[in-house]
Amino acid sequence: MDLSKIRVEPPKRELEKFARKRLDNLTKPKGSLGRLEDLAVRLVSIYGEPFPKINKKLSLVFAGDHGVTAEGVSAFPKEVTRQMVYNFLIGKAAINVLARHAGSVVKVIDVGVDYDFPNAEGLIIRKVVKGTRNFAIEPAMTRNEAIRTIEAGYEVTKEFIKEGFNMVGIGDMGIGNTTASSAITSVIVGIDPALVTGRGTGIDDTKLEKKIAVIRKAIELHKPNPNDPIDVLAKVGGAEIGAVAGAILACSEAKIPVILDGFNTTSGALIAYKINLLTREYTIASHLSEEIGHKVQLEYLGLEPILNLGMRLGEGTGAALAMTILEASLKIYSEMATFEEVGVSRGTY
Repeated sequence: MDLSKIRVEPPKRELEKFARKRLDNLTKPKGSLGRLEDLAVRLVSIYGEPFPKINKKLSLVFAGDHGVTAEGVSAFPKEVTRQMVYNFLIGKAAINVLARHAGSVVKVIDVGVDYDFPNAEGLIIRKVVKGTRNFAIEPAMTRNEAIRTIEAGYEVTKEFIKEGFNMVGIGDMGIGNTTASSAITSVIVGIDPALVTGRGTGIDDTKLEKKIAVIRKAIELHKPNPNDPIDVLAKVGGAEIGAVAGAILACSEAKIPVILDGFNTTSGALIAYKINLLTREYTIASHLSEEIGHKVQLEYLGLEPILNLGMRLGEGTGAALAMTILEASLKIYSEMATFEEVGVSRGTY
């Protein structure tokens, strides 16, 4: 697959004026619904239709293991990745609860878990690697493997888009992935690892210092090229992060909104953005994570998060919550009456 052949067109900015005019004519003071109005305008532009409809909502959780966990950078062993995948499949994890609340279908995609899952409802096997290599010692993946992880995310997302899903939330599962995300962010943004590396699953000060040192060592050892996103992904990334980038490319190409979760999915967004700058126009930040690097990522991408709830779980939980607000913004835009329609005096708003 030639990633350069993925065509992403700009959103229809000309529809923003139409949407704003309608919102200003609804039975309320002008601008009184704040960011709900801004979100509605953005969705109209993304969908490219004056009155878009959300047909089916999808929550994709990409899973992969990380060899760098051998360095003791996580509070949990890597076995937790596969254990949590099973939790997703029985519908008992946080993402399952919040996705049900949002009316979103959850699908789990194994692109790099170091375990062979049997066939199961809701699980899609697109395994590229059985866990990445320990990037403190060697590159996490080969360049070809990195490209294949992007392809896996792109292809599976395109299949769901063909089934009529037109709002996609992105989640992740992979013990050790905040280490990879911190490394990716440090390289692409051009900032010291200490400024973008947080506690992940809740490590103590000693492990945090070690985590930062591991990332610095890996960047110095492999010298990933910040202008070559595939090189960055291959050397210090993760399989599920590559798949997230692929999903973002697929949604952007199809002109549908893709909703990021937190730090790890935004790392995938950084990779997608460096592949095609226009992906940012279709990418929505659901919330601001407690991970310190997330704010840096969002500022680099120019994205404003919808929520700030002190969350740092991952799985796509923030994206599922944001779906409810995005859907509400479109319902306000489409279903509220104008002053003229119901004979309400406009006043001097």
